[in-house]
Amino acid sequence: MTATTTAPLGTAPTGTQYVLTRGDSRAVLTQVAASLREYTIGGVNITTPYDEQATPPFGTGIVLVPWPNRVEDGIWLLDERPQQLDITEPAKHNAIHGLLRYTGYDLIEKAEASVTLGAVVFPQHGYPFHLDTAVRYELLEDELAVTHTITNLSPVLAPVAIGTHPFLTIGDVAPEELVLTVHAKTHFEVDARLNPLSEDPVDGTEYDLRAGRVLGELYLDDAWGGVETVDGVAARLIAPDGREVRLKQDHQHGYIQVFTTRDYPGTSLAVAIEPMTAPANAFNSGKGLRWLEPGETWTASWGIQYAR
Repeated sequence: MTATTTAPLGTAPTGTQYVLTRGDSRAVLTQVAASLREYTIGGVNITTPYDEQATPPFGTGIVLVPWPNRVEDGIWLLDERPQQLDITEPAKHNAIHGLLRYTGYDLIEKAEASVTLGAVVFPQHGYPFHLDTAVRYELLEDELAVTHTITNLSPVLAPVAIGTHPFLTIGDVAPEELVLTVHAKTHFEVDARLNPLSEDPVDGTEYDLRAGRVLGELYLDDAWGGVETVDGVAARLIAPDGREVRLKQDHQHGYIQVFTTRDYPGTSLAVAIEPMTAPANAFNSGKGLRWLEPGETWTASWGIQYAR
């Protein structure tokens, strides 16, 4: 029997590619997971790209809803009853990065410099809630602005959090030479499965990145809290010549994750700098978790800015 297909052979594994342009800025968003696959300004990569015929390596650019990061053992309590999410990180026995990472988003609106994509979270294992979600990407002057909205379609309160997984870079500089700053007051100590044990002040520790550290020295899969943005900027990558790529976060995003890897395709070092409204295991700790009333809509935003 021959399977019926609705897309031609050779279609990208992340579905339709939405190309945005403004001046010398260009961004490519994907149908699957609303991933930011590419962002360049003046021909310089501002995010670490991945090939159109690849799936997102290390979750590059994907939207993480209704929770970012991990839920320990995929278990949490709702009205004192255990809820069991599907285990999507088998090696560490956690549920990771929400429920939309392999979902195809619908196109809501497209213009030359912007696109809005939407996806529905249906009730399922461990998450008996119904959400309507959307994400809007818009190119501004030397900046990509991102706005998330979530509406609770359930007849009861629904717990939600938002994260995104961009890999930032300055593409014409060796990544080992970039300096990373993170404007945050606390750091999360984790266990061997990367689930939080405590949230501690960064003062006097190796995790105080407010003054900057050379990226080539860092091996991180760590979260920070107490984010204190400086002119809206939560983290920066700074090139030796003074250029910066900045991660901007609104007040809804009180947390940030930084993940470094030497195994990213096509580069010697890549760094994900991830805006989050809640840290790992928020369904159990309650930190940063937002409970939406039936019919309530929540909006949160972040962005990537290039100072050249």
